[in-house]
Formats: sequence, C-alpha cells, structure tokens
Amino acid sequence: MVPDGMIPVDAKRVDLISDTHGYLSDELLQELEGADLVVHAGDLTSEEDWEHLRALFNIKGVLGNNDGYYDYGSDLPRVNVFTYEGLRFSVSHYREDLPLSTSDVAVCGHTHRAVIDQLGHCLVVNPGSATYPRGSRCPTMARLMVKDGEVLSCKIVQLPSRF
Repeated sequence: MVPDGMIPVDAKRVDLISDTHGYLSDELLQELEGADLVVHAGDLTSEEDWEHLRALFNIKGVLGNNDGYYDYGSDLPRVNVFTYEGLRFSVSHYREDLPLSTSDVAVCGHTHRAVIDQLGHCLVVNPGSATYPRGSRCPTMARLMVKDGEVLSCKIVQLPSRF
C-alpha cells in the first residue's frame, strides 16, 4: 500500500458500503461525493435508496439477505464480478460466496463489522454497516484508491453515528 500523500492524483477512488437497511444518511452521501465508483454489498432494503444511489453515482451492487422482498431490476445479482481499473472485483453479501481465488478485490457485507483482510493476492473488505454498526460505536464504510491494476490504499472510514 502507498501512504496517502504518495497516491497519484489520477488514481481512482472506490467507496464501499453495505447494510444501509433503508437509510442513507446525509453524512454517508456527503462522504461518497467524488467517488469514481461506489460498491454496495447488499441489504439496501429500499428500492428508492437504490434509485437514489444510481442517480448520484457510478454504482455496482448485490442483493443481501433482506433484499428479497424488493424489486431492484436486473442490476442487482447475488454475486457481481467485474473489472475496474485493471482489478477483478467480486461482490457478494456473504463472504463465503466470494470467488477469492480469482479475485483481486472481494467485497462482502452482512456482519455489520468492518474488516480488511489480505488473503494471498486477494484483498477482502467488509465495509461494515453504513447505518447499523455492530462491534463499533459508529457506522462505517471503506475507501480504496486504485490505479493500473493495483490497490494503492484501503481504509475504513468512520461516519457520524445517528444515535
């Protein structure tokens, strides 16, 4: 990873969120401003929130275990695999559904606990919950800086608590 001050200005910012459960705080939306790509790892539980995020951001997402009652269209599969900036991303609400052996970056949710793990060549990130955290006092998301097939930095971003 590269220190923040050494990240090239043309690097792309990828913001990771999960488990918003029908609530997009103003603080979350402000923090997402300027992202080149937003990835949502499921449990939106709001068709309106998905449409709102799609209107504001270049976004990829997946269905979570609480999203079965909603109609998001064909944009939200259970597992989403795509390439961005030369990196193979895989996204699933459940970590055990991620194809880690073929991914450079794997994103999951569900636990509401933020975690960053390096498993061989694969960076596994659970951004925690942007709304209802567990194991911490505040909501969280994650931020990657990427360029030319490399993750330059990855960090957990704490959001103000709504409680």
